[in-house]
Amino acid sequence: MALPALMLASAASAQLFANPDWKESPVPPAPEFDAKRMLEIDMPRMLDLKYGVDPKTLAVTDDGVVRYVIIAKNTGPGGAVNAFYDGVRCATGETKTYARFSGDAWHTVENPEWVPLERARTRYSLALARQALCRSGAPRATTGEMVQALRKPNYID
Repeated sequence: MALPALMLASAASAQLFANPDWKESPVPPAPEFDAKRMLEIDMPRMLDLKYGVDPKTLAVTDDGVVRYVIIAKNTGPGGAVNAFYDGVRCATGETKTYARFSGDAWHTVENPEWVPLERARTRYSLALARQALCRSGAPRATTGEMVQALRKPNYID
């Protein structure tokens, strides 16, 4: 079974046995980010957009959620930058967007909801979870391991 399929199968089986009493920890405000620190994720080329994560925003919470700021940078004229403050729950294969950054300010999402990674409106969360955040239905042990996986995408662990 291919790695992406195996990861989704692990997340699906973990979802069957997920703790029904699980509750997400309080979400802090969106962290500051810097597009200059962006570590690019491997995505199909769409128009002139590059996606990446600011490694200083990566955090694994006690409830197993990995939170981060994903940056969408336009490589064309003007170089507009948008960002999203998201979370991934590796145990259930879900993602949530807490806030969006456009212009020069964060805009909180009202009533954000968990959605399956494979059905998320954007594909960057699935790509990021596969490439760096999750392993065998759980977050990688440290944010340092996540950064290493982003810097060395062909690294097999």
